[in-house]
Amino acid sequence: MALEHAILVSLTERAGSGYELARRFDRSIGYFWPATHQQIYRVLRRMEEAGWVKHTAIAQDGRPDKKVYRVAAAGRAELSRWLAEPEDPAVLRDGLGVKLRGASLGDVDVVLKEVERHRAEHATRLEVYRGIQQRDFPKSGSLHGRDLHQYLVLRGGIRAEESFVAWCDEVIAALRKDHR
Repeated sequence: MALEHAILVSLTERAGSGYELARRFDRSIGYFWPATHQQIYRVLRRMEEAGWVKHTAIAQDGRPDKKVYRVAAAGRAELSRWLAEPEDPAVLRDGLGVKLRGASLGDVDVVLKEVERHRAEHATRLEVYRGIQQRDFPKSGSLHGRDLHQYLVLRGGIRAEESFVAWCDEVIAALRKDHR
């Protein structure tokens, strides 16, 4: 997948300025396909040149015009093409796993602290996801269409974070027991 496809999905859900799109990435889709604000603006320009998106200039007092982007027909066609294309399963590339594998070659306590740090970050992200679930999807059993699809992606993120936190707990307990 390319950032272009994540932007097409987001703009299909709701038109917006580059700034608004970047904020959406910060709060939702960026958890699964991260991008910096600079990357988003750069890709929007490229997508407009390709005819995938168009913008409307909105005048603002005392500031430059705001460009509100929406998906053009060519962008909808590209999104349809991409959605029909097979996606390879994600390959896990995890530096923490490599560090754990090599822990006996260095200071195990340092690796343990790194696992604890990762656990804390994943636990924090898990709580953010659970908060989004409570806020945006309080009645998950009645969802359909776009809301159901967004909920299912969120549930995948929750399950992944739960799994990573549980694995970190397992690693921490094993390292502490082994290191006595």
